[in-house]
Amino acid sequence: MAKLSKARKAATEKVDATKQYSLEEALALVKEVNTAKFNASVDVHVRLGIDPRKADQALRGTVTLPHGTGKTKRVLAFVTPDKEQEALDAGADFAGLDDLVAKVNDGWTDFDVVVAMPQTMAKVGRLGRVLGPRGLMPNPKTGTVTMDVGKAVSDVKGGKIAFRVDKFGIIHSSIGRVEFTPDQLKENANELLGTLVRMKPSSAKGIYMKSVTVASTMSPGIKIDPKTIA
Repeated sequence: MAKLSKARKAATEKVDATKQYSLEEALALVKEVNTAKFNASVDVHVRLGIDPRKADQALRGTVTLPHGTGKTKRVLAFVTPDKEQEALDAGADFAGLDDLVAKVNDGWTDFDVVVAMPQTMAKVGRLGRVLGPRGLMPNPKTGTVTMDVGKAVSDVKGGKIAFRVDKFGIIHSSIGRVEFTPDQLKENANELLGTLVRMKPSSAKGIYMKSVTVASTMSPGIKIDPKTIA
């Protein structure tokens, strides 16, 4: 087992692993115990009482965080020639079709989100081996396959993020950076968690939000009492 640094050990000692903190307490504490020398990501991990193997419980969706994630996302837009300028004007970093398809097919992945028009998907679909494992394949359910590419691009640039439950029934998502204020983190967290509550499948039985944990990139996890979530 790797030996903890003095800073990490001190941070760990500030977190009571047996306690469930309020959302406000946890988000203030996550800033206090961060040991990274960079502007680390603050992430929320939500364990849901669902069975992802059932189609109606395999949650996925999008949410627009009021304060964004603190990271500027590079957007690739697969569009027809008449829509290229619209995508670029909306903030797309790359826009086009055949040349970009060929470039991605060769292994290029210097982008964070892919938006596509429906009529381009026949070509984009062939990139599944490159885009799929990285979670970059555009999908109508997340609003990344659309005719309104300008809005899709501007939404992503404005703080819209996609999430999906993993095979263990857990949602992992960034809600900002440690430089954010506790109030900014709280508003972002409430937007995400409120969205998950509204998306509860009717077939899900028992406790829905089983556990909520927040952590920065290099900090211990801090448990949140789900009852304190607005």
